[in-house]
Amino acid sequence: MADPLILTAVLDDAVQQRLDALRRAHFPPERNHLDAHVTLFHHLPGTEREAVADAVAEAVHAPAPAVHLTGVRSLGRGVAVVLASPELAALRADLARRWDGWLTAQDRGKRGDLHVTVQNKVTPDAARALHRQLAASFAPERTRAVALALWRYAGGPWEPVARFAFAAAAAAGPDAEETAPPDGSGGRSRAHPGGSMPAVMYGTPGDTGAGSTGGAA
Repeated sequence: MADPLILTAVLDDAVQQRLDALRRAHFPPERNHLDAHVTLFHHLPGTEREAVADAVAEAVHAPAPAVHLTGVRSLGRGVAVVLASPELAALRADLARRWDGWLTAQDRGKRGDLHVTVQNKVTPDAARALHRQLAASFAPERTRAVALALWRYAGGPWEPVARFAFAAAAAAGPDAEETAPPDGSGGRSRAHPGGSMPAVMYGTPGDTGAGSTGGAA
């Protein structure tokens, strides 16, 4: 059976770097195998990779969605930065309706919840302390989602499949190009190379954040 797919939203580089720094500073280093990420779907069928990629390629014809960093939230044993984006939530809802027969219970129940996990797998006391610290100094910020990124979850590792830049983000870049998937199958995966894929290192299932079943948080 083909490995499942993960779909994430890619934020503007400056914001991404700050969230990466928060995660490196506060996520237990022995469990921190991924950069900060906005997971839209945790588990899509790898057997439908071409159909998934085609749907994502259609979705990014829209302008790059505005995203607001609105606050921080306790995860019980960690902390997340909360995001608000009606445009990105609507895009996800459209894809969820299209993929309804493929969705796991986790993805079906996710709906408009958008966040970036910057700490997890710590004691409740440590999580409360970081939540207080970040909440005291948090300043709301506006950014945008510049792309959607598709990954393959290979029993631990995340392997990049393709990055799809939103129309506005891709306007100054080269045209879309076909990329072969990492499994060498030669199937089509259309991507706009509006920047490099976020760095992904190799981890183990369950080490990527709260509520994850497919290697994503």
